[in-house]
Amino acid sequence: MEKMNHADVRAQLTIARQQGTLIEVHNIPDDSYFNVGFVLAMDPQFCLMISIDWDGKINGLIVIRTSSINYIAKGTDYLMSISEKTKVAHEYGYFDIFKVQDFVDAHPEFVKGDLLNNVLNDSYENKLPVVVGTDQYKGSDDFQGMIVDRDRIKISLHYFNEKDLSSLWEYDILLAKIDYVRVRGTQAATAQQILNDLFRTE
Repeated sequence: MEKMNHADVRAQLTIARQQGTLIEVHNIPDDSYFNVGFVLAMDPQFCLMISIDWDGKINGLIVIRTSSINYIAKGTDYLMSISEKTKVAHEYGYFDIFKVQDFVDAHPEFVKGDLLNNVLNDSYENKLPVVVGTDQYKGSDDFQGMIVDRDRIKISLHYFNEKDLSSLWEYDILLAKIDYVRVRGTQAATAQQILNDLFRTE
């Protein structure tokens, strides 16, 4: 699909938030990979979404830089399939196994103000793992790990490489280079298990 201009992207995100619409957010050049979810909030640079996975369950929260989004899709066959799966997930009690909605409901400040910093602060202060995507790699390489230090300019991340678990690596990431951050979901929980079991970071 043709790339949308930034104003149209933000307009579509705003409509989706107001209407509670399930959407596809295409922010990775490889069009076979994209984010599905509901828009919770927007600020001048980022949107915050509840992410929904292929099984129709909540897969955590993701904050995405809106200027990195190529286009928004709604009403697709894929989304209709996911919507049906969410009904099953609700019926059998696995729609929100990570209690993401409870967290958002209990922390209304999380969806206000500077969304990227809200997500980073929550993860840093509560020692929760993050999954960070940068504009350099455009989704081809996520950084999964723990924020060990941060300031107004950058975060310092201890991260692991699933293909080389010989040690934790350290990487400084400028906030201006962050395209997206995933938290409080399946990928974060998996990262936590690897950090606990293989690197004894508990």
